[in-house]
Amino acid sequence: MNGGDDFLQEAEDDRRTIEFIKNYLPQDLKSKFSEEDLYYIFDLIVEYYTTSGCLDVEPDEEGYIDIDQDKIVDFVVKKAEKEGMGPYEPEDVFFVVQGEMEYGNSLGEVE
Repeated sequence: MNGGDDFLQEAEDDRRTIEFIKNYLPQDLKSKFSEEDLYYIFDLIVEYYTTSGCLDVEPDEEGYIDIDQDKIVDFVVKKAEKEGMGPYEPEDVFFVVQGEMEYGNSLGEVE
């Protein structure tokens, strides 16, 4: 694939992730997050994965990597506050983080 195809594929993957998360959220949270909020939070989750080193650890004997969802939530809430986004409640962001992980699990990407 060329760069344009890669970009389109990544955009489509992101769209599917956001759709999954929207469907994953409890009904009372669906109205708390706009689509823009979800894309923003998703970008911060990806930033956490790429900068924290959590994906660089060796999987356990069953092939799992332990990722602390509370650390991701803390990162998202603090970074959003610093960037003037939100405010987001940690317990609400937790559901977005869980939804993103569940989507990865459904694809067999994250255990």
